[in-house]
Amino acid sequence: MNPEVMLSLGNAGAAAVLGLAAVGSAFGTGAAALSAVGVWKRCYALDKPVPFILVTFIGAPLSQTIYGMILMNALVRVANERFVAGDFVTFPAMMAAGLFGGLGMAASAYAQGRVGAAAADALGDTGKGLGNYLMAIGIVETVALFVLVFIQATL
Repeated sequence: MNPEVMLSLGNAGAAAVLGLAAVGSAFGTGAAALSAVGVWKRCYALDKPVPFILVTFIGAPLSQTIYGMILMNALVRVANERFVAGDFVTFPAMMAAGLFGGLGMAASAYAQGRVGAAAADALGDTGKGLGNYLMAIGIVETVALFVLVFIQATL
């Protein structure tokens, strides 16, 4: 068991969590943005007020990238501590934590973007329900928070 290889596994898990969370954020913001642009187009075409608040729905999935960065930093810190201590057994587990944590955050971000897309459409048509839509987006966000907290607890 080469110590440098083991450290590389831990660091690869750290990179994976950030990269996967960012991919989910990109897909989620893209989904919400597509819908918001459609709503804005309808408003312009009908000469209705354009709801700027839709930017909130677009930006919501970006937080998963921040959670990925927080977990990445935790994985790097733990990897370096374990490397110095000579504890090389846990590095494959850190790689798995990064992969599965990143996938969980990515799924949350993508789902959040899809909810944001539906919320943008609904708010654009009715002008009502902002609080309800934000609650739905927040509940989906909770998945990423759980992933962040529970994986950090296992390190």
